[in-house]
Amino acid sequence: VQEIDVTIDGADEIDPELRLIKGGGGALLREKVVASASRKMVVIADSSKQVPQLGKFPLPVEVIAFAETVIRKKIAALGASVKLRQYAYGNPFTTDEGHHILDCSFGEIADPPALARELKTMPGVVEHGLFIDLATVALIGKGDQVVELRRDSKAQNHEGH
Repeated sequence: VQEIDVTIDGADEIDPELRLIKGGGGALLREKVVASASRKMVVIADSSKQVPQLGKFPLPVEVIAFAETVIRKKIAALGASVKLRQYAYGNPFTTDEGHHILDCSFGEIADPPALARELKTMPGVVEHGLFIDLATVALIGKGDQVVELRRDSKAQNHEGH
């Protein structure tokens, strides 16, 4: 597949500019590949995922196992608390591609695009869970309403949907 018309997916966090944190389930690399190949990305989430600023949810960073210790130190130097994602029995969580995930708690991320660029320059980082300029529409469930957000910041209410 070279191009996808529409991708419909969830998010761990979504800000007013439709920037996302994704990857809580561990498939962030594949999710980003699909989103990048899509003409339109629709995000469906409940209101608990809508935040004024990204960073309440830990940012997943997918790394090659060999670089895990070095990358952990570099990300910690950026001000994050970094934890290796592990299975309940203690072994490192492994992605479908055989990589590890570092869950990075930054607190509020003041400049998501700058952080995304910084992380991508670190040798050993495969991908990160910041989805910048990929989502085109978000449908946010709030009680019995659905609020539609578009990247152009127009919001529309759809009662009863």
